[in-house]
Amino acid sequence: MRDGIHIAPIAVLWLAWLAYWMIAARGGKPVQREEPVWSRLSYLVPLMVGALLLAFGRAFGGWFSGRFMPHFEVIYWVGTIMVAAGIAFMVWARLHLGGNWSGRVTLKHDHELIRTGPYALVRHPIYSGLLLGLLGTVIVFGQWVVAIAFVLIAAAIWRKSRIEERYLAEIFPDDYARYCADVPALVPSFFRHRAAPTANSERR
Repeated sequence: MRDGIHIAPIAVLWLAWLAYWMIAARGGKPVQREEPVWSRLSYLVPLMVGALLLAFGRAFGGWFSGRFMPHFEVIYWVGTIMVAAGIAFMVWARLHLGGNWSGRVTLKHDHELIRTGPYALVRHPIYSGLLLGLLGTVIVFGQWVVAIAFVLIAAAIWRKSRIEERYLAEIFPDDYARYCADVPALVPSFFRHRAAPTANSERR
C-alpha cells in the first residue's frame, strides 16, 4: 500500500469537516451560562494531546509508529468508509442542532432539548460520529500512536459528555431523565423503546 495515496483521502475528509465546523459555528444563540475554566480544561487537555498525536505522532518513529494491524487494502476501505460515515453523522447532527450548538458546555438563551433526527438514535450523535470517524482513522493508519490518540480523545469525549448531561439534567430535570431512559448515550440500540420526539443540546 502506498501511504500517501491512501492517507490523502482521510486527510481531505477531516479537513473538509473542520472547515465546515468553523463556518457552522457562526450564528449560535446567545450564551446565558457556561462552564468554569477548570471544567473545560479537564477534557480540553486530553483532547488537544490526542489531536497533536494524530497530526504529528508518526514523526516520533520507533514502536510508537509501529503497526498493530495488517496492511491490507480491504482494511483501508473499511476504515475510510467509517471515517466518511462518522463525519456525515456529525454533520447531520450539527445541522439538526442549529443554534443550540456550542464548542463549550453552555446554557443558551431559549435552550431546547432536541430529540429528533439523530438525537432520536443517540443522545450525543456528534460524539458518536466523531468516535466512529476516529476509529476508522485508527484502522486506516493501524499504528500505536493513532490508537493512543483515539483513547485520549475518547476519554475527553466521555468527560465532556458527563458535564453536559449534568447541565441538561438541571435545565430539563424531568424531560432529560425520560430522554436518558429512552435513548442511549453514544451507541444506537434498535431494540429499546424510544420516546416520541419533543423539544437537547449537544455542545461541540
